[in-house]
Amino acid sequence: MKILYGVPGEGMGHATRAKVILEHLITNHDIRIVSSGKAYLFLKKIFPNQTHQIKGFNFAYKDGVVSKSKTSTDIIKNLPESLIVNFKKCKDLQTDFKPDIIISDFESFTYFYAKYYKLPILSIDNMQILDRAILDIKIPESERVNYNIAKTVVKAKLPLCDQYLISTFFDAKLKKKNSVLVQPIIRTEILNAKRDTKNHILIYQSSCSQKKLIKLLNTLSNENFIVYGFNKEANHDNVTLKKFSEIDFIDHFRTAKAVFCNAGYSFISEALFLNKPICTVPIKNQFEQYLNGAYIQKLGYGKMLKDFELDGIRAFLNDLPVFSNNVKQFQQKDNNELFHILDDFLQAYDH
Repeated sequence: MKILYGVPGEGMGHATRAKVILEHLITNHDIRIVSSGKAYLFLKKIFPNQTHQIKGFNFAYKDGVVSKSKTSTDIIKNLPESLIVNFKKCKDLQTDFKPDIIISDFESFTYFYAKYYKLPILSIDNMQILDRAILDIKIPESERVNYNIAKTVVKAKLPLCDQYLISTFFDAKLKKKNSVLVQPIIRTEILNAKRDTKNHILIYQSSCSQKKLIKLLNTLSNENFIVYGFNKEANHDNVTLKKFSEIDFIDHFRTAKAVFCNAGYSFISEALFLNKPICTVPIKNQFEQYLNGAYIQKLGYGKMLKDFELDGIRAFLNDLPVFSNNVKQFQQKDNNELFHILDDFLQAYDH
């Protein structure tokens, strides 16, 4: 079967998730991948003959916060060029490849391609839970606008797909048909990582200023912190800054007694797979991150903070034994649940 797979360029979580699925699909199917930005560069190295570049869009940030006005301005400014590039790619794919089915990881080019050529389309992502399930958390007034925007975007992004596979680490009651909840999609390197617990805390984020973060962590002198996100090597008493190395990062990740992070879905999913207590500081104006942090707190897997501040960190550390015990209840063996559902869907369209 010929499959066209779309991956957005914004956020590497989409690309790492797609890599897992593509490695499963490529053994039995003819695949073409379209993406943009960092995701395109990442996937091009792994699937050089199958990956094609399109024009996507990225969020614009100001002081670590998503800027809605700057994001909108950038999209409008780049729209004419994006349309020209993507229209040509659409024609080329239809001439040279002619896919039988489309898979989209919250990516618009492949969605419109499927609708234009009347092809079956499968959505695989974590975002659709906002529109297709009932959320069992209280949404504060401060997040209400972000929630309404996020839900509207998700609802409009990929409507009327033939099937929605929704990756999630929490359970939710579905309210729309053609929707299935599946466990998080975990990359092979994490699946193969041996769980262990040593006396350090892993911090993975860069939205907080380096100087502020180090000063704050130095006050917790009885704890050892290993920090990824600033891309430098340095020691500051109980704080060690590390340049990114996948081997070192996974080793520090699998052996951490807890993790501090923003609230990106992929990293949180991997932390839960490794049974690590989580302290999250969601990026402001990204409701998906607020949602992830709220469910981490609701399920007792950790704590959500508005900012990296001393009282909240101390409260998390004081309750660490409770969080450690709770997070051990999260159990996932592999990605086979998703693969079985995916294969059954594809088989139904394989004529």
